[in-house]
Amino acid sequence: MSVAQPDVSVIIGAYEAMPYLIDCLASLEAQTIDPGRIEVIAIDDGSTDGSGECLEEFAARAPMPVTVIRQENSGGPSGPRNVGLGKAAGRYVFFLDADDRLGNEALERMVAMADRCGTDVVLGRVEGINRSAPKSMWGSTLERTDVFSSKIKFTLSAQKLFRHELLRRHGMRFDESLWTGEDALFTMEAYLRANGVSVIADYTCYYLVGREDGKHVTKSGSYTLRFDSARALMELIARMVPAGERRDVLMVRPFLVTLLPQFGPKFLKDGDEVRRRKLELAGPLMEAYWRDGVARRIKVHERLRLHLVAAGRPELLVDVLKFLRAHKEPEAVLESRGHDLYLAYPHFRDDTGVPDSVYLAEPYEARGYPGYREGGPAALMRRAARGARRALTVLGTRASAA
Repeated sequence: MSVAQPDVSVIIGAYEAMPYLIDCLASLEAQTIDPGRIEVIAIDDGSTDGSGECLEEFAARAPMPVTVIRQENSGGPSGPRNVGLGKAAGRYVFFLDADDRLGNEALERMVAMADRCGTDVVLGRVEGINRSAPKSMWGSTLERTDVFSSKIKFTLSAQKLFRHELLRRHGMRFDESLWTGEDALFTMEAYLRANGVSVIADYTCYYLVGREDGKHVTKSGSYTLRFDSARALMELIARMVPAGERRDVLMVRPFLVTLLPQFGPKFLKDGDEVRRRKLELAGPLMEAYWRDGVARRIKVHERLRLHLVAAGRPELLVDVLKFLRAHKEPEAVLESRGHDLYLAYPHFRDDTGVPDSVYLAEPYEARGYPGYREGGPAALMRRAARGARRALTVLGTRASAA
């Protein structure tokens, strides 16, 4: 007698996860989906705190099939997730971190959404407990969207529902050479390969739990690992998306989320050698991927900092960071009859040579400033330039297809 294929394989990698693992497993037991429709594959990655024993006790009592695999510590989350993928039989897979937990209806709602819409990835609303969580993508429930026309690029953690056939077809696995950001690489590739992505914004499917012991993986590790993560994600985007507007849209994410924090408040505390090394690591990434199409999609103070990184001007960057740390507001300089708004952060129109264009606010940032008038010659020229670039991208795509 054949066993029916489960709808979802829930993959849990656990390392020193007690006592958080107890609530994580309880959230699985509380799922409203029929237990016969799911399977759990739990990997104890060399824990010494009783996590493995907790998983085995859960397997003995759980209403759904549970496979527990115990192995030597692999050093990161990628290895256990890949082991779980190799064992998964479900139509979908969901990666559940051992210190987090699910909303009671999470799996039922996500599977229903994927089945109804035929989409390959489903994002369920995330809330943070004792830690921050992504917010910008939960404005409304979307039955079908993509990574270019939504905010989903700002949530690249692995805690999504993925259609298993998509992962098998493309041989997708987590990069075990990365010590951080491996989930961003995996999820971005899935977004780009997916036949549509769904977003559930009206129900909290996932609770991201901040550990009181501070051992959450994203808070640990050398700064050099962040540059490795940024580089890997930028290279993936460049490999999968031709140069142009669409690539620029996606490049905003690694520049803002991964690279820019290395040149934030912590840079003021860094010694000269660390500052030099950070600029050295950033240099090739800025040269390869920092473009006007990325720069105009971010705020002036973010653009200014990255411009100074690209220019190799740490002394000017320090001035900007001290200004921001003091919570000062830049003077708003209106020109062209109110159509151009410059935000006069440090070194605006002094003798350091930073171009005015770096300080020019795009309409989405300028709106709300008294006296600003949207439109005007500069805005028209920018729109015309963007239109020309889009046309060239389309022509290039058609030429390649031919």
